[in-house]
Amino acid sequence: MDTELARTFLTVVTAGNFISAADQLHVSQSTVSTRIHTLEEQLGCMLFVRNKAGTTLTSAGRQFQRHAATLVRTMEQARHDIGIPEGFSGTLVVGCRIGLWEEFLLQWLQLMREARPEISIRAESGHEPELMQGLIEGRIDIGVMYTPQIRPGLKIEQLFEEHLILVSTNPNGKPEPRSGYVYVDWGPEFYARHNACFPNFGSPPLSANIGWVGLQHVLENGGSGYFPKRIVTPHLKTGRLNLVSDTPEFSMPAYVVYPLEGDRDLFVSAVEIMHQVANSNPKTASGAKTTKRAVRKEQR
Repeated sequence: MDTELARTFLTVVTAGNFISAADQLHVSQSTVSTRIHTLEEQLGCMLFVRNKAGTTLTSAGRQFQRHAATLVRTMEQARHDIGIPEGFSGTLVVGCRIGLWEEFLLQWLQLMREARPEISIRAESGHEPELMQGLIEGRIDIGVMYTPQIRPGLKIEQLFEEHLILVSTNPNGKPEPRSGYVYVDWGPEFYARHNACFPNFGSPPLSANIGWVGLQHVLENGGSGYFPKRIVTPHLKTGRLNLVSDTPEFSMPAYVVYPLEGDRDLFVSAVEIMHQVANSNPKTASGAKTTKRAVRKEQR
């Protein structure tokens, strides 16, 4: 079977419809439809139920999802194995949001290299849809994100509780005028809660889907915005930023996602070190779990 067909199938599952899947794959909707039709002909069954709301998996589609993920993962693993750098016994691809690399995964990276010097590590960044797709396809071994999706064969564990606070360059601790507010897209849950707390907010004058970009803009040009407390704490201490009083604080859990199958020894050791960093770092320990636990029902 052509792995491109399996990859397209998995993209449709993640995207929820053919149109979004086509956008992610950078192909036309008709190409996606043709690939799925070809795949269904090869398997001799319907994989999706199509309706106005999008697509849902049939019983056969749910059964094939595990095989499709295994097929794509096997090909990616073969590429990894063939491409292992000289002097290393294996590779580990870790993907997460840029903001989670700051003050958290960078600490993990150093500890991981010390604990497993024989492993070559590839660090990547992305948003939840890209990270989940990479995990499903096997291109990413471990993902760290805010809003993971439950998928068969993947385990989800909470690492710590992120706290988003409103900060401003105004020395009086007041938000800048509307023209200075930067809206950072921290995901759908933040969007919903932000709208509920600020119903008259309207369209932001400046928005960013990368927190680092928004923060640098505020620091350089003045303004205000919601950012992780663990990241802005140094700026609060120096006075470059000020906490805006009488404004809501948003809590957002950070999760690690990894496959139930694969190199269990490597995955478990990597995740254990992430928990150690979360529990030992005072900026994350208050919201971290003292013991590892699955926070989502495992899907096998």
